[in-house]
Amino acid sequence: MTSIVLYFHVHQPFRLRRYSFFDIGREDEYFDDAANAWIVRRVAERCYLPMNDLLLRLIQRHGAQFRCAMSVTSTVLEQMERWAPDALASFKRLAETGAVEFVSETSHHSLAFLANGREFRAQVRAQTERLERVFGKRPRSFRNTELVIDDRVTRVADELGFAALLGEGADHLVGWRSPTSVFAAAGTEKLKVLLRSYELSDDIAFRFSNRGWSEWPLSAEKFARFLEKVPEDAQQIGLFMDYETAGEHQWEETGIFDFLEAMPGAAMASGRFAFHTPSEVADREAATETLEIPHPVSWADAERDLSAWLGNSMQRAAHEALYGLYDAVRAAADAGRPEFLERWRKLSTSDHVYYMATKGSSDGEVHAHFSPYDSPHEAYINFMNVVDDLARRLAPTKRARSPDVPGSTSATVATDTPSTSKIQSPEGEES
Repeated sequence: MTSIVLYFHVHQPFRLRRYSFFDIGREDEYFDDAANAWIVRRVAERCYLPMNDLLLRLIQRHGAQFRCAMSVTSTVLEQMERWAPDALASFKRLAETGAVEFVSETSHHSLAFLANGREFRAQVRAQTERLERVFGKRPRSFRNTELVIDDRVTRVADELGFAALLGEGADHLVGWRSPTSVFAAAGTEKLKVLLRSYELSDDIAFRFSNRGWSEWPLSAEKFARFLEKVPEDAQQIGLFMDYETAGEHQWEETGIFDFLEAMPGAAMASGRFAFHTPSEVADREAATETLEIPHPVSWADAERDLSAWLGNSMQRAAHEALYGLYDAVRAAADAGRPEFLERWRKLSTSDHVYYMATKGSSDGEVHAHFSPYDSPHEAYINFMNVVDDLARRLAPTKRARSPDVPGSTSATVATDTPSTSKIQSPEGEES
């Protein structure tokens, strides 16, 4: 029997308010709470609440045959606690069924693994403990931010005791092998690596509503036929996607909810497939291949690498400026000022550098769709102004703390930000 691993990623960043050069040293409110509250409530109404109800129906209908998994970042957990408590309660109801595995990751959806091993481990431990407190069970599976895996990530995941690690089944990673195999990771002892079958996943996540696609419209029965074409010896099929696929990326009018409710039954009708969680697959299946991953592999953009976040000089400069403050932030936290670390961690969310991407073609369209800014340059200026202010507040000298004394840090960008924004009032529709 082939396992289907249906996994959803639940995440919202803390978006920044418009922060100009003239705010530096004068204003320490970095995050746009009005926009963040509006967006999480909208997404809860369009996606989280109806999808959680849908999953509850599937669990009740199919019993032990249906399992799924999801990761829920600390940033979206905090937003739901503050602004959408009914949505958080619905996730807790899913947890109570025992049929949903909550997968750990970095607490703040960061790229910490690239820059600071201490912070990477700290965020993973913090997220693991938070998920256990909120949902009542300690996570046994891990996914790094944006499914990024390499040999460093696999070793840390193994060191922290995870049974399974989720990754992208990119062609340049698997080569002649199949992403449907269960892999061991080179240099680890017990970790199993489960890869995403990206063509099947993207049929749902990206192509579902595309009327120009040769397979449109996609029915549950047609998708089941796609699954049947996977070789008989496949150990698992990873259907990994953003939770917001349903209701946000693919609107309700496309039929996405009806499809997702019918798909498990159609897939299991032949008797060949069953739905399992990542840790269940890790426990059931022996690794048949070993992966060496010397370079980072992600699920983003055509390149499936880090270029979505660090592909241009603005992104790299922003990343380096932020992590250049890490020692000072930790020292402040150790000295009794933990609020600096929490602000820094919200700035470490990878979305902030994602907005600075300057790619073209369809990848560029996706970046622009998710960005609250009118241009990558505007995203860069806004972020760097905030980083500069944080740097000054961390500085020990009176001069750095004075709002009236001009000065500069390595993060300073002496340019005002435009006042326009694609985040509108609660009556608007842009996000």
